[in-house]
Amino acid sequence: MRRIKIFDTTLRDGEQSPGASMSVEEKVEVARMLEDLGVDLIEAGFPISSPVQFEGVKKVASSVERPVVVALARCVEKDIDAVYEALKDRRKDKRMVHVFIATSPIHRMYKLRMEKEEILERIRKYVSYAKKYFELVEFSAEDASRTEIPFLIEAYKTAIEAGATTINVPDTVGYALPDEFGELIRTLKEGVPGIENVDLSVHCHNDLGLAVANSLAAIQNGATQVEVTLNGIGERAGNCALEELVMILKVRKDKLPFETGIRTELIYPASRLLTHITGLIPARNKPIVGENVFLHESGIHQDGVLKHRETYEIMKPSDIGRSSETLVLGRHSGKHALKKKLETYGLRLSDEMFQKVFEKFTELADRKKEVYDEDLFSIVSEVLREPISGYRLVHFHVHTGNNLIPTAAVVLEVGGEKREAAETGNGPVDAMFKAIDKAIGIQPKLEEYIIQAVGSGKNAQGEVKLTLSINGELFSGRGVSTDIVEASAIAYINAINKYLIAKGLVKKGGGANG
Repeated sequence: MRRIKIFDTTLRDGEQSPGASMSVEEKVEVARMLEDLGVDLIEAGFPISSPVQFEGVKKVASSVERPVVVALARCVEKDIDAVYEALKDRRKDKRMVHVFIATSPIHRMYKLRMEKEEILERIRKYVSYAKKYFELVEFSAEDASRTEIPFLIEAYKTAIEAGATTINVPDTVGYALPDEFGELIRTLKEGVPGIENVDLSVHCHNDLGLAVANSLAAIQNGATQVEVTLNGIGERAGNCALEELVMILKVRKDKLPFETGIRTELIYPASRLLTHITGLIPARNKPIVGENVFLHESGIHQDGVLKHRETYEIMKPSDIGRSSETLVLGRHSGKHALKKKLETYGLRLSDEMFQKVFEKFTELADRKKEVYDEDLFSIVSEVLREPISGYRLVHFHVHTGNNLIPTAAVVLEVGGEKREAAETGNGPVDAMFKAIDKAIGIQPKLEEYIIQAVGSGKNAQGEVKLTLSINGELFSGRGVSTDIVEASAIAYINAINKYLIAKGLVKKGGGANG
């Protein structure tokens, strides 16, 4: 069976999903989970784009051992230099630079304003430049699927001659159909000199819902590597979903004689961790990891599954590390039991992080008595978020009822100073938000408000993800609590603090700047 490399770009392309940005600590924990999952390469970010991106790539590179760590660069010298600085302390055979330039007519004309020869010269120049610092160099021809095939062949030939060790074929806007994308890969395999000596990778987007199908067509026609993201997150409609591609190859070995190094029993825990970190909730009917995948409502289906599971299930929940929600821990569970449970799911925290998780765990166990797996993922994601200085919710009180005008009173603290306010609203959450606005002196617009239960049962925690528009910019926040009004307040304040810090109106580690 031919081995397919899994190149995971959750931390780079996946993070480009609106609202999916991660802190450095969150990136590191996702990277560790990906390492345990068995991915071959981790694309950790785009270092030149921001100091946070640079630090994230550098931290990931020092936090994982087995996978190759990759970072993105345009065909620009300073981009490649930034990748080198972020990855220079990593072993040469475990670091890679991923350089790209667009090649399609529409990109050449409207974005780059370059002729074909200019693009070929840039490929030649900057792949060669990257090769001075990196043994492993991936070259991508952005929008390859809409590029004239003769020019695309010339671009990849130029990259290989300049030292590229992987060439990547992106379906950047998800335009290709499986038969034509498969044919494109076959044509490149036959027409690009030296291609037999490099990895042939594909990077498919899901704008028409064909990212997985196109990736499979590419594998069947000679691709040796596929670029994926957990839960299929990414720009616009997202990328080829890791869990879908891997489980298709596992379930349909009769037609697809390919294998990966993925430990499928960690797929579901990895998916849930990412969901709690980003707040991007997969649809209930999402293949492999959606909540409905192993549920059967039809009486005929239920009867069939009870008699013989394979009548309506082509894979077992345990294949992806999924089981019926099991009570795992309670108020009397100690540190050792908690650590062992986290390690079962590939969660390896620093001593400092683990202590914070344990404290929140014991607090939650006191409040709801029974702590489930979903609660643990929620706690870990909460601890991993960068501590944001600024306003903190000290106390709140809500008065509401079907014959009352909902009223909320809040006490906030910033830099040792307390601010109090009270307001009425259309409901307890609306009143709470208005009271916070009044205390801080700000008027955001609520663009998105999502609430979901963490686990099941009447005493389940509520997790709130929201997005605020403040002066034309979007800021997201998340909060978790057994009290949904409190979770909403925490998420709201979290988003406002992000805005205040970004604008220098609140000092990191201090109070308000006037």
